[in-house]
Amino acid sequence: MAYDTIILERPADGVALITLNRPERGNSVVPELAADLIHALNALDADVSVRVLVITGAGKQFCAGADLVEFKRYLENDHARTQEPYNARVLYPVTLRLVSSRLPVIAAINGGATAGGLDFALACDIRIASTAAKLGETYIKLGLAPGNGGSYFLPRLVGSGMAAELALTGDIVDAQRALDIGLVNSVVEPGELLTTAVALAARIAERPRLAIEATKQQIRQSWHMDLQSTMNASFWTVAALTYSDDLREGVTAGLEKRNPTYNRDDK
Repeated sequence: MAYDTIILERPADGVALITLNRPERGNSVVPELAADLIHALNALDADVSVRVLVITGAGKQFCAGADLVEFKRYLENDHARTQEPYNARVLYPVTLRLVSSRLPVIAAINGGATAGGLDFALACDIRIASTAAKLGETYIKLGLAPGNGGSYFLPRLVGSGMAAELALTGDIVDAQRALDIGLVNSVVEPGELLTTAVALAARIAERPRLAIEATKQQIRQSWHMDLQSTMNASFWTVAALTYSDDLREGVTAGLEKRNPTYNRDDK
């Protein structure tokens, strides 16, 4: 399906690539882009031939968060004070959908990722940054607190002290600093960004699909569970996977000292 505000491609077996495509507005989020993203995520989740998703931005920015032109129009509405916050209608649903997707999501951060745009990247499972990337939890510069999951994601990635510093100052950090504090997984040159992200996605996509999905789910669930609860959940997940053909193939291949051949028939 063709979209107006995103580009959806399949650059490798088992891998989907979404490019946010509003470069003239820094790939900022408007209702149309949010709707396109959610439609695409729903479609990809339903397509079991897709195992990993990469998200990047067109042009010089990854995502600038909410479109400030649209935000200003919203604030000028006489009824704005009696409506839900702008983010709740535009940004929140996409962040929640990224987290709930069965697919591991890799953010290929090609440029600026600020405010809600940074939070989109934080909602992904893995972040690879170009050396041109600039990242900032910049809500406070607008008179806002983090509004798209940043107050949840940041402390879990960089610790509460660094999260507080980033959110309270609104400072923008470069890719190397982001790597140093654990905000991103790796940094590569701009020309290598998509190649690196897609190659990583393809490596993951080679693994058994059910195990990929279960691993993402377990990592996400563990963020708000204690050890005992995590172990209990793991017990039932492992029990379910024990009956998969892929586990039998993995064990057999290990004993035979060969590379396993996992199911590629959408099972």
